[in-house]
Amino acid sequence: MDLDDGTRHVIAVLASRLRRPLPLPPNPHARRGTAFHAWLEERYGGDRLLDLDELPGAADEGAAPDDELALLQERFLASAWADRAPEEVEVAFETVVGGVVVRGRIDAVFADPDGGWTVVDWKTGDPPRDGTAAAVQLAAYRLAWAELSGTPVAQVRAAFHYVRQDRTVAPVDLLDAAGLHALVESIPTG
Repeated sequence: MDLDDGTRHVIAVLASRLRRPLPLPPNPHARRGTAFHAWLEERYGGDRLLDLDELPGAADEGAAPDDELALLQERFLASAWADRAPEEVEVAFETVVGGVVVRGRIDAVFADPDGGWTVVDWKTGDPPRDGTAAAVQLAAYRLAWAELSGTPVAQVRAAFHYVRQDRTVAPVDLLDAAGLHALVESIPTG
């Protein structure tokens, strides 16, 4: 993957967050995203991980309005993903990349007709202008599912689905384990 200096900087920030995770400031749109994910969990028959009112900032005046949730639900139900049934939802994982423990939660995993898998991360916001840094997240999810399922990483695909735009982005040049390791190792520790 060829990277320009701006992209390298964005990836360096992401990798440094992996090395030294710090809490992010409250985001008023986080409530909307969490509400959408909770709706999908219920739709797919999963148990809700937490109630929306338990989220930090849930009672803040700046919280995203609920009318946006109805739009997101409508857009999802019109998407190609609405008719597919995931094998797993909200899959917690923990893996080590370059000596750094990476924890996360995969939104959904779908079995593909060819015997492989597609890991999907639902996005309720707008797609980024440059998805290179976001692709690092997908690469980590892909590797995590390969480890959890005992599947060769070559048989695991990964995608973001931007719900509002009904747009699925599935990069084909995701980093493999060695690439993620090299990325994390390239970030100064101090």
